[in-house]
Amino acid sequence: MLEARNNNELPAIPGKRYFTIGEVSELCGVKPHVLRYWEQEFPQLKPVKRRGNRRYYQRQDVIVIRQIRSLLYEQGFTISGARQKLEGEEARTDVSQSQQIVRQIRVELEEVLKILRR
Repeated sequence: MLEARNNNELPAIPGKRYFTIGEVSELCGVKPHVLRYWEQEFPQLKPVKRRGNRRYYQRQDVIVIRQIRSLLYEQGFTISGARQKLEGEEARTDVSQSQQIVRQIRVELEEVLKILRR
């Protein structure tokens, strides 16, 4: 995630559903052509494309772009290093979510078992 000092340098993300590439460029301090390049390099970036191939980024996309910016510009990662770091974070999140789901299913199954034993 972004460190606190990096968040202070960038403007707050407004409470909108979609952002244009120009808005994201200003919010993340990165030029639009860099954002288009990063879309090719980072599979996590998938803006919605509408009429005329216009890109519309969601809040999660803006957060990912800020993470990428931090990894590349402040922490000194290469593109491939940043890609690996982000993929590792995704894998940890997936495992954590899976464990949470398993726990929830187990609790529900135990409740069903109690009902059946009555």
